[in-house]
Amino acid sequence: MIFVCSATHKTKSMFFFLAQTEQGDIFKVTLETDEEMVTEIRLKYFDTIPVATAMCVLKTGFLFVASEFGNHYLYQIAHLGDDDEEPEFSSAMPLEEGDTFFFQPRPLKNLVLVDEQENLSPIMSCQIADLANEDTPQLYVACGRGPKSTLRVLRHGLEVSEMAVSELPGNPNAVWTVRRHVEDEFDAYIIVSFVNATLVLSIGETVEEVTDSGFLGTTPTLSCSLLGEDALVQVYPDGIRHIRADKRVNEWKTPGKKTIVRCAVNQRQVVIALTGGELVYFEMDPSGQLNEYTERKEMSADVVCMSLANVPPGEQRSRFLAVGLVDNTVRIISLDPSDCLQPLSMQALPAQPESLCIVEMGGVEKQDEIGEKGTIGFLYLNIGLQNGVLLRTVLDPVTGDLSDTRTRYLGSRPVKLFRVRMQGQEAVLAMSSRSWLSYSYQSRFHLTPLSYETLEYASGFASEQCPEGIVAISTNTLRILALEKLGAVFNQVAFPLQYTPRKFVIHPETNNLVLIETDHNAYTETTKAQRKQQMAEEMVEAAGEDERELAAEMAAAFLNENLPEAIFGAPKAGAGQWASLVRLVNPIQGSTLDQVQLEQNEAAFSVAVCRFPNTGDDWYILVGVARDMILNPRSVGGGFIYTYRLTAEGEKLEFVHKTPVEDVPLAIAPFQGRILVGVGKLLRIYDLGKKKLLRKCENKNVICSSELWVIYFGKVRFDASFAEGRMWATKGAGLRTTLENWVTTPPNPSTGTRNSGTQGCSVGIGTGSRVR
Repeated sequence: MIFVCSATHKTKSMFFFLAQTEQGDIFKVTLETDEEMVTEIRLKYFDTIPVATAMCVLKTGFLFVASEFGNHYLYQIAHLGDDDEEPEFSSAMPLEEGDTFFFQPRPLKNLVLVDEQENLSPIMSCQIADLANEDTPQLYVACGRGPKSTLRVLRHGLEVSEMAVSELPGNPNAVWTVRRHVEDEFDAYIIVSFVNATLVLSIGETVEEVTDSGFLGTTPTLSCSLLGEDALVQVYPDGIRHIRADKRVNEWKTPGKKTIVRCAVNQRQVVIALTGGELVYFEMDPSGQLNEYTERKEMSADVVCMSLANVPPGEQRSRFLAVGLVDNTVRIISLDPSDCLQPLSMQALPAQPESLCIVEMGGVEKQDEIGEKGTIGFLYLNIGLQNGVLLRTVLDPVTGDLSDTRTRYLGSRPVKLFRVRMQGQEAVLAMSSRSWLSYSYQSRFHLTPLSYETLEYASGFASEQCPEGIVAISTNTLRILALEKLGAVFNQVAFPLQYTPRKFVIHPETNNLVLIETDHNAYTETTKAQRKQQMAEEMVEAAGEDERELAAEMAAAFLNENLPEAIFGAPKAGAGQWASLVRLVNPIQGSTLDQVQLEQNEAAFSVAVCRFPNTGDDWYILVGVARDMILNPRSVGGGFIYTYRLTAEGEKLEFVHKTPVEDVPLAIAPFQGRILVGVGKLLRIYDLGKKKLLRKCENKNVICSSELWVIYFGKVRFDASFAEGRMWATKGAGLRTTLENWVTTPPNPSTGTRNSGTQGCSVGIGTGSRVR
């Protein structure tokens, strides 16, 4: 038994150590002292967790476990393990030669898992491809070691938790949430607008339709909001509906045949744009009445979008209105009583604006003269264009000037912008062909896509179960979403593996992955079952006649015991013992389509997918395997190249034959209808035969097509070689360069830079931690 890490917990009245073994078992170690002399060491089994590199006991009663291979964990120490029935071992207990202590591993009893931090280390193999047809490629990473190994799919974007999905009677075009009172913590209504109707849903233990909210349900809604302390406002094409808390309704109707085409609403202000580009401004007075400003503003072009910022704390109004016009401009209009509806600034745009959103972001906490804490941030005008571009411009809070414009392409659809709250601050949800979130996190701005399907309209949502969520519509469904892992660049899905992954390849037609897993000092499943049965039989044979029945029960319990190896570790087979398998995986669902377990002491090191010209449309998987390999001193009993045919539409592996080789086949690659194999120090080309692979040439005798091809082969040590071969030549021209580090990643020939005049090329080679 080897102890790999430990942690100390010390208080005024007591102290103890937690020590972990190489199998993951944690023991609680206490010391009996006589003044400054240690008289006794006591050891007691505590719990079993994944093997750590370091542990730390926090004063708050948590245990943090940092791992070099696998995820990091945070546990809460629920019990100190003093009152359980676990046996305690002591240095004072007499122990004869050959005797030892025994304990029984079990699931967690004293620790409770609280949180988990994902860790990719070590990454054994990685490929970038869009196997899920999401328009954005995913990272497929084989990582981990031993039973804790995983295949992970990483997507660039925030992880979205789907809290609820409900079908609606039709396809809505907008959604909002409102509260009953300004001091309410959670939203009271979800308002869904259709082409010719408005649906009002009440938020409680269940979401139900209500008809007594005061909203007009026979018309589409353009916008709605909480107005003042406890009133609601609904803007619809023919007017404005002001709903008081006592259900009294005041309505303002549009003049003549004009209709409202766009509007902007906040807690105290309403601005509408009528047909023809006329702006009408309303502001709430101290009595709670919504009053129209005496003058109206005629814009030079039709209004296509508008935005008002939220009213700052302690103020009566938002000072600026942003208006987007059809002439590809955005104008800032003053709402200050001294120069109301007067233009302040203008910005020309490269395309027609689709939506606007003024937010206060990047704030820092400050204390005013009274002592109240508040957040002071910067005003930003976000402009979504119809060509899929998002502009973010700084809006001066005093003059209304626009400056420091940043540009980002979001997608192929027009960009719609919505104000939401994240981490107690304002954020912007931008929707194009993909949804993005612009937010401030840990004093940094982030613009990150959401790993979710396309959305059409959204609003902030707050409930007891989801205090900072999003309610959105997609086709005919209403969705409540939550974004929990802010600041993360990637979200990932992990699929467990059995052994350490070495390499994987992608089948071009089905997009399935062919993965090889190999572990040293490990048993295969067959050998493991045989060893377990052998140990159970030995337990029964070693027992006396009077203990035979009890030993049989213990042996049966031992055979039925199935502790997860990812936590409790796998049994160690000893040096020179290898276990390997070939796995065919569907990367979308993470399901194993087929699996081939290799024999004990066979170690898979290389894999390739290829097609031979004389076999039609069949695809083949070639796996390079070492036999009876010992690492130190290095020796190998030979190797094989296993050949499998992909059948059942690429979902089954059918064994064809295996080809013996004299050394370890560390690299296999398809090469012009044949196979290029690195066997120890040799470079060979094989073709497919009926009973085994047929060797065609070796070392420099490389037979290729009439086109000039370059072969790159990196040695495990310190040099990389480049060979050229022609169909009509029996010799290969070669050159070598010596590097000071190990070659770990060879280049892709298609990415090399070739000079046609001199027939030279430049490539990038991975050597240790460098790329050349």
